[in-house]
Amino acid sequence: MLSRLEPFKELTTLQDRLNKVFDGLLPATPSREVNEWIPAVDVYEDKESITIEVEAPGMKEEDLKVNLENNTLTISGERKFEKEEKEKNYYRIERSYGSFSRSFFLPDNVEPKGIKAKYKDGVLKLVLPKKAESKPQNIPIEK
Repeated sequence: MLSRLEPFKELTTLQDRLNKVFDGLLPATPSREVNEWIPAVDVYEDKESITIEVEAPGMKEEDLKVNLENNTLTISGERKFEKEEKEKNYYRIERSYGSFSRSFFLPDNVEPKGIKAKYKDGVLKLVLPKKAESKPQNIPIEK
């Protein structure tokens, strides 16, 4: 009995297996799932504070929530897909919608009672002031 030679069959099978492995690891793209999203976050530090900026364009202030519990700062919210009464023919939807939650463990040098949050131009900005004893200070050398 003769069998047909298929030199690329093994490569195709290997590619299919790799696709299955990586499919569960990679975040969902807007074309695959519209309701899953995680807003981009910038975190930076200076002598006085740690600042967290969260991109949340198109959201209303009341759709965002900031919570501090057990030294963990949690930012959550929901960007809703609002349909108008008029009939629209969507050809492509790339913006993501749905609920999100981001959590950050606060270092010991943050003063929790002084945290300030401000939402402007689609960016939620949180300023986490440092405790006075943790701020760097210059010590003069005596002569």
